Amino acid sequence: MAGPDAGPRRIPTYVVAGDPISRAGLATQLRGRHDLAVVDDVERAAVAVLVADAVDEAAAQAVRALRGRGLLDVLVVATAIDDRGVRRAAEAGACAVLRRVDASPEKLAAVVVSAVNGHGGPPPDLLCSAPPEVGRPLQDPHQRGDAPARGFSEREVEVLRLVADGLDTAEIASRIACSERTVKNVIHDVTARYGLRNRCHAVAYALRAGVI
Repeated sequence: MAGPDAGPRRIPTYVVAGDPISRAGLATQLRGRHDLAVVDDVERAAVAVLVADAVDEAAAQAVRALRGRGLLDVLVVATAIDDRGVRRAAEAGACAVLRRVDASPEKLAAVVVSAVNGHGGPPPDLLCSAPPEVGRPLQDPHQRGDAPARGFSEREVEVLRLVADGLDTAEIASRIACSERTVKNVIHDVTARYGLRNRCHAVAYALRAGVI
């Protein structure tokens, strides 16, 4: 008979927190989920849930360290999240960010599953009140000097705006009357062209470039 963590639909999930009480509490809640399998060995994990007070440089370093261990995805759960923190998390390689107040076991599981399926992103309402520097052109990661970022096509802007609104691939495809493959290709083209890590990073980049 298969063990409790068996089954192709259960995502191996590693919980990281600054204190053992937070980690134990969250791990206990997630162990009751049918779609997640909490593991104690980071090498066995497909996704990590990082709990932090704020998305500061220490949290960003933790994301990079987890990504360096070979994890496919890192979800950040923070008490305080702002636009700067969203960008910092995205640039560190996080697939999604979530406010701690919203992090019920059900919501966390849904975000983990969505992120693993490539639908992660920052909380949509954070994208409506970006600080002044967001509108300034962002330099292409592969360029030097003061040249602004390369232009985005109308379709790319349209897709990125819908990603920022929190829509997943299927919803975006339905909204703009195209296939899911087309949506994935659009996002892939943007991330490949600018050397970005994932769709969350693409949204942060487009924000800073002033195109969404």
